Amino acid sequence: MKMTVPGIGAVPHKLTMLTAYDYTMACLVDRSGAEMILVGDSLGMVVQGRKNTLGVSMDEMVYHSKAVVRGAQSALVVGDMPYLSYHVSPEETIRNAGRFVAEAGCDAVKLEGGIARLPMIRSLIQAEIPVMGHLGLTPQSVNVMGGFKLQGKAPEQRQQILESALALQEAGVFALVLECVPFDLAQEITESIHIPTIGIGAGPFCSGQVLVSYDLLGMSLGPLPKFVPTDLPGASIPEKLQGFVQSVRSGQFPSEKEAYGVNDTNRHLFHAAASGYLSQVSEG
Repeated sequence: MKMTVPGIGAVPHKLTMLTAYDYTMACLVDRSGAEMILVGDSLGMVVQGRKNTLGVSMDEMVYHSKAVVRGAQSALVVGDMPYLSYHVSPEETIRNAGRFVAEAGCDAVKLEGGIARLPMIRSLIQAEIPVMGHLGLTPQSVNVMGGFKLQGKAPEQRQQILESALALQEAGVFALVLECVPFDLAQEITESIHIPTIGIGAGPFCSGQVLVSYDLLGMSLGPLPKFVPTDLPGASIPEKLQGFVQSVRSGQFPSEKEAYGVNDTNRHLFHAAASGYLSQVSEG
């Protein structure tokens, strides 16, 4: 059965989302049982060899999204809005997001940013285009952030991210990606809002997890981020993808070693929360 936007919020277990940029990977991810496939602008780095995601165009995103949609029989397909496709005006944002839906056949779009993006998000919701938000480390802001760094360490930045999460929920996003933030901030946000949070480098207490498939499968060149697991079960590509889905649902991934913000002071809090969560999983 095809996953829908309303269905995402009704899933009784931890959600999983993986990236795909072509038909074959989309088929494999779809068969893994992941609820969502993200056609990420990360293709700029993974597929095109760029140093960041800023040069990816709308035409390129639509091209790859079309291929992914053909392979996704069950998973919800989310198109990642590239840099400058939603920064100029609400009208241009609608036109570009509409291409993902009308031309490519995506089920929803994702865009980065907090309160400054509210006019664009509201315009998409009014145009009946489902939106997934993205806070924390937002790769399209890499120059402003000074690199791919952990976000939300300073108290004022932490508060800003929390306020943005509440504002995005109020604006109508159906889910929220939290990238590279301390585990306790992600936990606080998840407990403060009623929409699903999808973590990547945000600890185990989000409503679900997302990874770049190439990283998960060991196909990316260079060092991997600490939040990418290297010990999931499975020898083949399908087995590894399924292993990720099952490890997330069982609460085995992510663990302390894949989380940010765990130190000698709060390690006991991390493990207490993790034990409570694992008990809930086993009882469910």
